[in-house]
Amino acid sequence: MSDISITSVTNALGAKQTKTIDSPSQVNKSFASFLQDSIDKVNITQIEADRMAEKLARGENVELHEVMIASQKASITLAATMEIRNKVIEAYQEVMRMQI
Repeated sequence: MSDISITSVTNALGAKQTKTIDSPSQVNKSFASFLQDSIDKVNITQIEADRMAEKLARGENVELHEVMIASQKASITLAATMEIRNKVIEAYQEVMRMQI
């Protein structure tokens, strides 16, 4: 059994935990870029599903199950995005109802 004291563990962790404090404008920019990237990914899945459906309709060499999988992925990502949007709006409305 090794002898490791609690103080040595906390000292080791404390030395590695250096946080940088971001300004509000930096946080806004990073959140905005995160949000834009997420919406772009949803859009890409929608475009890919549409492209595969068009290939299937034209009779190109694409499997039906691949088209259905792409369509379901697009549907699920859009539904998840809408639920997140609804929760964010709900949280915003709750904050606005708070009395100070």
